[in-house]
Amino acid sequence: MCGIFCLLSLSSAHFEGDRTVCEHLKRRGPNSSQDLTVTGTNPHYRCLFSAHVLHMRGLLTPQPLQDNAGNVLLWNGEVFGGITVTPEDNDTAVVSELLSSCDKPAEFLTVLSAVKGPWGFVYYQKAGDYLWFGRDFFGRRSLLWEFNAEVGALSLSSVAAQVPGPDQSTWQEVPAVGVYRIDLKAATESGSVSFEIFPWAHAGSDVTASCSKTISESLPSGCNAVMNQSALVLSSPVCPLNTSVPKSINNTGIHANSRLSVEDLEELLASKEKTDEVNHLIDVLSEAVRRRVQSLPFRIPEHHSLLTDGHAGVAILFSGGIDSMILAALADRHIPAHQPIDLLNVAFKLHEPKKPSKSVKKPKKHKNKPTDSKTNVADSRTFSPFDVPDRITGKAGLKELQDINPERRWNFVEINVTQEELQKTRLERICHLVNPLDTVLDDSIGCAVWFAARGTGLITEDDDQRPFTSSAKVILTGIGADEQLAGYSRHRVRFKTSGHEGLIQELAMELDRISSRNLGRDDRVIGDHGKEARFPYLDEDVVSFLNSLPVWEKADLSLPRGVGEKLLLRLTAKQLGLGQSAVLPKRAMQFGSRIAKMEDSHEKASDKCTRLVTG
Repeated sequence: MCGIFCLLSLSSAHFEGDRTVCEHLKRRGPNSSQDLTVTGTNPHYRCLFSAHVLHMRGLLTPQPLQDNAGNVLLWNGEVFGGITVTPEDNDTAVVSELLSSCDKPAEFLTVLSAVKGPWGFVYYQKAGDYLWFGRDFFGRRSLLWEFNAEVGALSLSSVAAQVPGPDQSTWQEVPAVGVYRIDLKAATESGSVSFEIFPWAHAGSDVTASCSKTISESLPSGCNAVMNQSALVLSSPVCPLNTSVPKSINNTGIHANSRLSVEDLEELLASKEKTDEVNHLIDVLSEAVRRRVQSLPFRIPEHHSLLTDGHAGVAILFSGGIDSMILAALADRHIPAHQPIDLLNVAFKLHEPKKPSKSVKKPKKHKNKPTDSKTNVADSRTFSPFDVPDRITGKAGLKELQDINPERRWNFVEINVTQEELQKTRLERICHLVNPLDTVLDDSIGCAVWFAARGTGLITEDDDQRPFTSSAKVILTGIGADEQLAGYSRHRVRFKTSGHEGLIQELAMELDRISSRNLGRDDRVIGDHGKEARFPYLDEDVVSFLNSLPVWEKADLSLPRGVGEKLLLRLTAKQLGLGQSAVLPKRAMQFGSRIAKMEDSHEKASDKCTRLVTG
């Protein structure tokens, strides 16, 4: 993974990038930093390429990478399939070699279409004076753009910086609708920038109309975008979404108003069809996890034990919910038994409950009324201000994992955040990383993910707690499961009002907008620690399999919360040997970690967040 930056200057005026942006880029790539300037002679233009590399694959390959023909590649990506990358290879070098052999745009698009894995890139093609850039199909890597019309300078960057004061930031996310090409000759002659778009093909949709609408919403002021005249497209890496609607569904014998248990899941699992689907999902998801936990820096055989000294190479954003539990159970299959796995569990400090006045009489206990366990916890002397819901389910999930593999060292990292630390870090770092997103939801999730990914907290050994900081450079996150398997409450609302047709439309929209709602932000936030986010649920093979299934095989929203949503995943969890975590209802990170309780409780998630604006 890298922090990449390109500054295209169309005039002779001297223009430099923001120093704050440069500092953010360096934190993303601590292993190698390098700049390279390319100048066009006829016509005149200047491209400054800057890259900061986090060494994650094969042998360390500094960037920007310039080949013998003068082409330059900035690559912030991981090749997990589609093209051959051996363990000793660096994927940046492999991609550079493939792109350098391309003469025509169609050949260029063929190479990028073949890559399975996340990427954001900038590529200077010397022959023809072209500048290419873009993001993968899902937008799993951040790429931002900004145009300064006064000096004729376009900036492309993995991360931006918040502008102090009331002025609005002009940075925008590059829409993940395809790849873009700038004709540098034409841009120099006109003094303006036009982006030629080569979109991703979407089966059954008007590519031109959907791309134009998306791009127009984030196009830098002073620039324009046009579809390529040859109507060339990138091949979609996933199969189309199954839009079939059921005529009728067999009655499972379980009613929506009942409380389901692990035993009820076993009853559903007895279905032959469900068993086949569960086993298939385990196969593709397990392979997706394997690719992501084993694609690590190449090690010489005699030094292959560099991670055997108790330091983990892989961590998981861990709430104890079904998404992270399945990732942990599958990672356990593919990571050597002597290596620990870090489970990163974040909690924001709760206010201690007020003690009742001595004059207040204790209410009499009703003989037949069960004791309220929540009241007992709150009233007990063992109250911890960090016993948020995700901490409680996280500890329960840890026990399940220890039962599955008691030999594994599971480092359950309790990451505790006070309001003072949150406010200080938000202003110093996180507001820049979340930018250009600016809602209350972006603030909550961005802050929670930043502290979780930092991995600094406490672990418990032999009933004693000690400070601990995760050494893992790879962080697995469960994003993508809810979007594909109807995990959000809004999916229930849509199903209730519009049936399966409405639910299908909602799920199609989820993946279309996941790049702009989540992935760019999460990449910027996690990458700030010199760590890399990897998304197994968004592996191309996983998405293709889930897309191929009819919606009622993935979720049954006539069943109650905790079972109906992500039903297929819950059956998968049971098949993997997990217990109560398989029937936990969905709980959003901002509520499970209790960061939402620290701020204005009257805010809406979609409101603009004033806390993200620097003074």
